Parts: sequence; structure tokens; C-alpha cells
Amino acid sequence: MGAYAALTPVVSKIFCSSSQAVLMVRRRPPTVNGGGFVVTDRDQRVVFSVDGCGIIGASGQLIVRDGDGTAILFIHKKGGVVQVLSINNWWKGYLMDYGEPSKLVFSFQDPKPVLCMNGDVRVAVEPKGRKRHWDYEVIGSFSQRACTVRSRAGHVVAQIGVKGMLAGKDFYHVVVQPGYDQAFVVGVIAILDNIHGESTRC
Repeated sequence: MGAYAALTPVVSKIFCSSSQAVLMVRRRPPTVNGGGFVVTDRDQRVVFSVDGCGIIGASGQLIVRDGDGTAILFIHKKGGVVQVLSINNWWKGYLMDYGEPSKLVFSFQDPKPVLCMNGDVRVAVEPKGRKRHWDYEVIGSFSQRACTVRSRAGHVVAQIGVKGMLAGKDFYHVVVQPGYDQAFVVGVIAILDNIHGESTRC
């Protein structure tokens, strides 16, 4: 028998699996539900989808849905004077409750390229501990579909890559390691997609 994988939920433990999950991400055309992308499992069942601003109607806002189409995560990019003066762009991820954003579950830090060419993309899970400022980081190149989400302890959470003749920027795979929250990983990918001006961007 294999070792038990401790669950590390961010959105919910129902999105954590005791085994490795291989997910396929396929970009939707802008004319279909405002763009965004669909995530399927090995059996080609839709397990998540992401709506970009084409359907939401506001730039810098994303919605992650489960396989039934229920909104589970609302993500938005912070604005305002404080944001303008910061060296980082900040994104906030909230649980959805009865169709409305409710509890903050993570904050995503994206260094502004003009000010910080080699900054780290980092994510803090709420509530943040007193002695730490981040819990996960993204290393590698999302635009090349060759990057990894890694925990603060250095453990691989998820790997994003391409495989097969049909794979590319519009169709790629994500391998989520046992115990980690797949909905959270999809939320991180949604932000990366928007940052790079891809399927979720207006």
C-alpha cells in the first residue's frame, strides 16, 4: 500500500485527492462563454472551468467553477492608489457563497515587470502566519507551459507542461500531486493566464 497523503485544502478538502491528478486545460474561444478555459480529467470529464472578463464584464475578475458549473472561487486584481504605488500586483481569491464572494482564502503576489524583472510569483494562504509572508511560489515559465507550483518547504504541488502532438498554449496538462487542492491550483493558473494576456483577458 502507498503512503497516506495528508490533505492540504485551500478552497476545500473535496478538491484534494489521495492520488496524483492529471488534468488537461483547453482554451475556449472568446465567443464561447466569454473565453476562459475548461479543465478535464483523464476520462475527459469536465472538473473545472474558468470564466474570464468576457462573461463577467469586468477586467481583472475571474470565476472558477466546479464540474457542475457552480461558482466556487472569485478572484480579482486589486486596484487603487496603494496598488499603483506598490512594486507588486496583488490578486485576491475568495470562496463563493450563494453566488457572492465571501471568505478570503489566498493572496497572489505578482511583481510588476517594469520594476522587478526577476521577481518571484508567490501565494499566501489565509490566515497568514506571523512569521511567514508566503506559502507557495511559481517557478519557471507559464508562457512556455513549463512551470511548477512549489510549497514553501520546497515540495512540488503541481507541474504545468505540454505533452503530445496536439499540445501547446491552448491545450496543456497539469499534474497535481496527492493531497493538494486542485481548485486552488486551477485558480493560480487562471491568474497566470490573465497576467500573460491569454484566454481570460479582455
